[in-house]
Amino acid sequence: MTSIGARLLRTRWFVRAPIAVFRARLGFLFGGRLLLLEHTGRRSGRPRYVVLETVARPNPDRAVIASGFGAQAQWFRNLAADPHCHVSIGARHRVSAVARVLSSEESAAVLDDYRRTRPRAYRNLSRIIEEATSTAIDRVPMVELSWSS
Repeated sequence: MTSIGARLLRTRWFVRAPIAVFRARLGFLFGGRLLLLEHTGRRSGRPRYVVLETVARPNPDRAVIASGFGAQAQWFRNLAADPHCHVSIGARHRVSAVARVLSSEESAAVLDDYRRTRPRAYRNLSRIIEEATSTAIDRVPMVELSWSS
């Protein structure tokens, strides 16, 4: 039986609803836990938007996100084609950023830290990703977004 979280993760209107909050410059309501990623469609060249949960914030100018739907996620494929993007997080709105896919060793270190510092969030996210995608959280690609102040 699929959990509500896994079903919601596959519900387009639900996952797209926070985009309007960020575009209204109210992203600070989510603190630094969620971010709005604006990336360029690899075929269309048009701006695309997705709200993602941060797995780590190594410093105020970096965030790590997990591609819960793996390397086939559209935003992940778009960043692979063009790593230049914009990020809205906390009080920051649409800052220029660059994406970098983490190595498996870097990803493992980020997940170990996430598991240790936020055990409940890790359990929930892990369960939801595994139910929604049939992939263990330690097998999903991680992306670091970096920007300057």
